[in-house]
Order: sequence, then structure tokens, then C-alpha cells
Amino acid sequence: MYSLVRNWKKFLNEGIVFKIPFSYEPHTELNKKFWNQPGEKLDPEIRLKLLEIAQDFIDSSQASGAPLKDITFTGSLANFNYTILSDVDLHVLYDFSDINEDVELVRQYFQAAKSVWNYTHNIIINDHEVEIYGQEASDPHTASGLYSVLNDEWIVKPDRADPKIDYKDIRVKADAIGDEIERIEALLGEEKFEEIIDRSSKLKEKIRRMRSAGLSDVGEYSVENLAFKTLRNNDYLGRLSDVKISAYDKMMSMED
Repeated sequence: MYSLVRNWKKFLNEGIVFKIPFSYEPHTELNKKFWNQPGEKLDPEIRLKLLEIAQDFIDSSQASGAPLKDITFTGSLANFNYTILSDVDLHVLYDFSDINEDVELVRQYFQAAKSVWNYTHNIIINDHEVEIYGQEASDPHTASGLYSVLNDEWIVKPDRADPKIDYKDIRVKADAIGDEIERIEALLGEEKFEEIIDRSSKLKEKIRRMRSAGLSDVGEYSVENLAFKTLRNNDYLGRLSDVKISAYDKMMSMED
């Protein structure tokens, strides 16, 4: 956990400016690699490429014949909170009931389709990875920037604000979860594979709920969302996924 603690270390001394590898302070303008300044429109070539990627995702899915509601670009690259690790979040929107009356089944299908697509593709646009999702059009969206790639217009245009960021609380939340991840990793040496799978699944769900609550209540600069980003930027979320996979593989393996 040294890297995570090191990132917060200077904050613990009063009067020293807190430093982390990726600033949570908003930029003064949108990312010039994607937006025609002052951010009125998405770059035309990028828009066409995103439409092409979305169409390939649609064609590869079981919903290729369903009515399409929209294709949107959201996330931190669609607002002022982008970093070098920000993804191009591309969402393909449907009314899930147009695909199957079992809406929850469709939701689970798109979760699986997203995972397969993003695992088997590594599409990079201007140094940022493209992540694609199938989304129910009526689901609430909490991001401050939302652009219709299909219609080439802003749905929610971002507004730069000067948020009050509670770095101390971010540190406490991120540090506690990072410590729990390390404790789960330590169980590999004890061959407690079932416990690892159970604890990692519960912790993933806890992290998901934490971030969702923060986004709903406060927004992108909530303590919960920024704690999530701190863990992600320090690769702790990746480690949590890796230890679960490793535990399952070892549990299911047999030796002569």
C-alpha cells in the first residue's frame, strides 16, 4: 500500500500543499484534442469515428435490429475534470423493452457484451481508451457533461465550477478500501480461495454503491467518487479484480 500512502503523505502535514499524480481540480477549458474551442462541438473526425465504433458494437450485439435512441459521449472527457487516464465513455442507448420484455435480462446482456467488447478491443483516440456501453435510455444520468454523438449537439453542456474538495475525507475512504484490498490479497498465500472470492465480490459491490451514492448526492466532486478515482488511478481496483480471478483459477485447478 506504499504507493497510495505516499500520494497522501504530504497532506498529513499542515501547511504543505497536497499533491497526487492526477489533479482533481477542474481545467479551465475542455480537452482540445476532442472539442472545437470553446467546446461548442465535438471534432468532426472524432465524431465520425465514434459513430463507426458504436455501429460495430451494435452490429456485433443481439440488439442490432432494435430502434436506437441515441449514441452519447460522457464522462470526464466531456467536462472539465479530465486526466490522462480518462476514458472516452461511449454509450449506445435503447429502450430495453424494445429488445425484450425482460428488461433486467437485457441489462445483464449488455453488461456482458460491454465486458467482452472492452476486453477484446483496445481502441485509442488521442491517447484515450474508448469504453463502450449499452444503456437503458430512461436511466438517470448524473454526469455534468453529456453530448449526443448521433445528433452532434450537447444534451447537458458542462459548466466549470470551483468545487470544494475534502482531500482529508477522500484519503480516509481510499486508504480504508486500499487496506482491505491488501488484506484480501494476503489470503492468497493462505489458500483461502472461497473467502477471497466472497470478500472481493462484496467489496466490489460496496465500492459501486459508494460511488453511485456520491454521484447522486453531490456529483463528480463528491468524496466517494474521488476516493474511487484515487483507488483506480493507483491500480487498486485492478488488483481487486486480479485477486478474485486468481483465487478462482487456483481453486478450480488440479494437480497430479
